[in-house]
Amino acid sequence: MESESLFNEEVEPPGSLTGIIGPEHQTPNSFRPYKKPSHTSLYLAKPDRGVFPFKDSPRAKAFRKRFFPDISRIEWYDWHWQFRNRIRDVDILSQMIELSENEHNALVYHSGKIPLSITPYYASLLTGNDCSRPLRRTVVPVVDECFRMENEEDDPLGEEHDSPVPGIVHRYPDRVLFLVTGLCSTYCRYCTRSRMVGRDGEQGFSSDQWEQALEYISDRPEIRDVLLSGGDPLTLSDEQLEWLLFRLRKIPHVELLRIGTKAPVVMPQRITPALTHMLKRYHPLWMSIHVTHPDELTPEMSQACMRLADAGIPLGSQTVLLTGINDDVETMKQLMQGLLRIRVKPYYLYQCDPIPGSSHFRTSVSKGLEIIQGLRGYTTGYAVPTYVIDAPGGGGKIPLLPEYLVGRDGDDLVLRNYEGQIYRYPDRETPTNSDVH
Repeated sequence: MESESLFNEEVEPPGSLTGIIGPEHQTPNSFRPYKKPSHTSLYLAKPDRGVFPFKDSPRAKAFRKRFFPDISRIEWYDWHWQFRNRIRDVDILSQMIELSENEHNALVYHSGKIPLSITPYYASLLTGNDCSRPLRRTVVPVVDECFRMENEEDDPLGEEHDSPVPGIVHRYPDRVLFLVTGLCSTYCRYCTRSRMVGRDGEQGFSSDQWEQALEYISDRPEIRDVLLSGGDPLTLSDEQLEWLLFRLRKIPHVELLRIGTKAPVVMPQRITPALTHMLKRYHPLWMSIHVTHPDELTPEMSQACMRLADAGIPLGSQTVLLTGINDDVETMKQLMQGLLRIRVKPYYLYQCDPIPGSSHFRTSVSKGLEIIQGLRGYTTGYAVPTYVIDAPGGGGKIPLLPEYLVGRDGDDLVLRNYEGQIYRYPDRETPTNSDVH
């Protein structure tokens, strides 16, 4: 199949991309994509002309009035403003929440690998002064991060071993992970790629690195699936992201494009009508969204996800199992059912990877199996993710399930259902010709 046949419309090539790739280094003239005249209104629509992409929730309005009294509604819902005004130091954060001694010491004497960065929007979800609140624990550092336990590794999944060129991880036969940036708008404290995110002054990757990665993909016809990740690809501008998607879509053997992101959760303002209009030109395009807790399922996040779904982008969730945050059946059920309501299919539930300083987040594997067993049969199968361990050392994702197969009794399989009741299934092997005669 020719690559062009996958387009919904004829797409003209973008311009050239030069220099450092990243929002803080991008200049208006460094990259100019082609835009058809019919698209202009979507890119230039102004809120004061009656086209405003988000509803103003009471929670966000109250937070903005208290901590950003001079910021207009228009600025608050501009993702560029959210990105530029990330909370990155202890003084600003301490004005918004009362830091515990543990949190304060971690911020003042921070020696962990992951920098502090929280969008103002996500900070509006960290209400109250209870340091044990789930969302707060995922983004505010504690002293525990500074302690490296046995078997914790900088690169626990062995991605660098499977990286033939910078930015590419080629572990599975027909697909590659394409790390396009080291930036995130908000840093999770348990990030698998703590070794690389937010490094080197938080600048992006170079255009030369992108070109080298694209050449690697183009030279290998077995690669049919490319996952853009990082960092967060949605910290790139629309123009930068389109340049990448266009180049990948022009490679004949690349059938499927995917984007891994947490932007709809931590910076839903990023999901503009202009972005979704651009993305749907590059179908088949899928998106995996990192979601942690039901408290993230706000009206803003819901609107962002439904806007993506309306653009024909299938959405899947990826959730990391975290002790004291989402490691109980009821919380996980609320999260998975809530995701379905906003048209996001629960995809993976990950066992927390053993990065340095993550022991306070990791649960036992038996806890994960208990949660899956508490979901299976008690809610729709669509709401049950696949529980996996991404095997340390580069073994890839290994699915885990509770034991529903009890064993065999003669020609019968003995099965246990979700209620613990035992059933039999006739499973006699098909006789061969020698058996019949």
